[in-house]
Amino acid sequence: MKVAVDISLYPLDADFIPPIKDVIERLNGYPDLEVATNPMSTQVRGDFADVMAALTTEIGTTFERVPKAVFAIRILNNPVAG
Repeated sequence: MKVAVDISLYPLDADFIPPIKDVIERLNGYPDLEVATNPMSTQVRGDFADVMAALTTEIGTTFERVPKAVFAIRILNNPVAG
C-alpha cells in the first residue's frame, strides 16, 4: 500500500534550522522514498512499510540528537500521484 506522509519537525531550541536540515538530508538518503520539502513541512511518499521504517529510524535518531523536539505527522493512504 502506498502512503504519503506530511511531517514537520519543531526543535525546541533557538538554533532550530540545523536539526531540520539534518533529518531532511537523512530522509533523502532512502532510494525507495520520494521526498519533497517546502517551507512548512516535508512530504514523504512510498510503500507503507518503507516509509514507516525510515520514519522510525530517523525520528529515533533525531530524538537522540536533539534534547527537546516535536514532530507533527499526518499520514494519507492511497495518495493521488502527483
